[in-house]
Amino acid sequence: MKKLLACLALATAAFTSLAPAAMAQDAASAPVAAASETAAPAAAPSAPAIAPAASAPAEAASAAAAPAPVPNKGDTTWMMVSTLLVILMTVPGLALFYGGLVRSKNMLSVLMQVMVTFSLIVVLWALYGYSLAFTEGNKFIGGFDRLFMRGIWDNVAGTFANGATFSKGVVIPEIVFAAFQATFAGITCCLIVGAFAERIKFSAVLLFMVLWFTFSYTPMAHMVWFWMGPDAYTSAAVVDEMNGKAGLIWQWGALDFAGGTVVHINAAVAGIVGAFMVGKRIGYGKEAFTPHSLTLTMVGASLLWVGWFGFNAGSALEANGFAALAFINTLFATAAAVLAWCIGEALLKGKASMLGAASGAVAGLVAITPAAGNVGVGGGLVIGLVAGFACLWGVSGLKKLLGADDSLDVFGVHGVGGIVGALLTGVFNSPSLGGPSAVGDWVTATAIAPDAYSIAAQVWTQLKAVLLTIVWSGVVSVIAFKIVDLVVGLRVSEEEEREGLDITSHGETAYHK
Repeated sequence: MKKLLACLALATAAFTSLAPAAMAQDAASAPVAAASETAAPAAAPSAPAIAPAASAPAEAASAAAAPAPVPNKGDTTWMMVSTLLVILMTVPGLALFYGGLVRSKNMLSVLMQVMVTFSLIVVLWALYGYSLAFTEGNKFIGGFDRLFMRGIWDNVAGTFANGATFSKGVVIPEIVFAAFQATFAGITCCLIVGAFAERIKFSAVLLFMVLWFTFSYTPMAHMVWFWMGPDAYTSAAVVDEMNGKAGLIWQWGALDFAGGTVVHINAAVAGIVGAFMVGKRIGYGKEAFTPHSLTLTMVGASLLWVGWFGFNAGSALEANGFAALAFINTLFATAAAVLAWCIGEALLKGKASMLGAASGAVAGLVAITPAAGNVGVGGGLVIGLVAGFACLWGVSGLKKLLGADDSLDVFGVHGVGGIVGALLTGVFNSPSLGGPSAVGDWVTATAIAPDAYSIAAQVWTQLKAVLLTIVWSGVVSVIAFKIVDLVVGLRVSEEEEREGLDITSHGETAYHK
């Protein structure tokens, strides 16, 4: 742990010494951030996800005379509230959900891992993560235009850079967009913690998160969500050029409104890899690992549900109809998943449990994430129902098949739920099934007509995005865990594990008898 802290201190000092020079550069030198959803090169789909926008091409010189768009206070307020909601769903929401599921001797260790991981990733996001994810680079990773958040505002002039939304001529302050996305990066890394809870070194968690965030999260966010923004599409002549600057998966046309691939599948794969590489808990399969407080798990699940409205509806980037669609789908799909899980549990075990209901809620939230603003209400309900049953199988049947000690069922819920949601987004985005379709022409911002929408083609595109995410995260995770094992070691000693990580790793206990 001391070695890790020393390394982190040296790295921070190095970044700090470079920051003033970077900050001094002209704010106008970096592209304006924007957000949009995934779209295809020739037939760009419609409204989800998020990405920055560059300045308009030279062909649009005539537009330079037009007055610059001004952020709407309502949109800005909604995005700040959404950012707060995502923080709520992480700390304390996810922390309490996970904490209640472990044994009491490891309660504080899980709370610490979630809170400190979130804090670590937010700092890394400010230093370089945002720039790598949401500035122009290549189709796999961004550049350094926003390193140390430079150019995001001019402190001398008192002006702020704007970021595009999904609508032409509509902007929000880029600084708000950057904060919103920081919370996405933070919670994604925190999700991984549940897979290897109760036996990993605290220093190993932090070092792994630095590596995985840098080489898996930021590239995936760029590939799925980065594009040049709607205002860059000024004429048919520049469409190919603008599409060519977008992230790879965006170019494919995969739809991911709020992070089915970037967040859930990405984190779930890292989690299952970690479960294998860290190894099983002592006594796994022989002793009962009973959750020490389902009350806290229920509280955590409830906070997750509340916070998820900011996560999904906030991804519309505007306080508009698509935000409302994402909002109601988050409500309905989650409720449907709770019922589905309870029904499945009752059929399989004869009783529906509180743990099952809480897990069902998370399953529904996960599955509706990529679909939230991309499907109609009916499609959202179906996705929730399917996810409830599928994730129940994920934490029972699939878990036994894999044979890994995924402590808190990260892959069974987030992996299975994310895959289900991503694939069914391609089905229920279809206007013939009540979906809003996808933008087929960003020059005119018109959607693909019902008779031209191909469910099979879109599902295939969604599947490609899922497979790339699994492979990318899997490879990065294996390498990162191996590096961590060589540097600080992955696992605590048997004596420390038996005594509990609260005392052995942090010198305190959650409960005093």
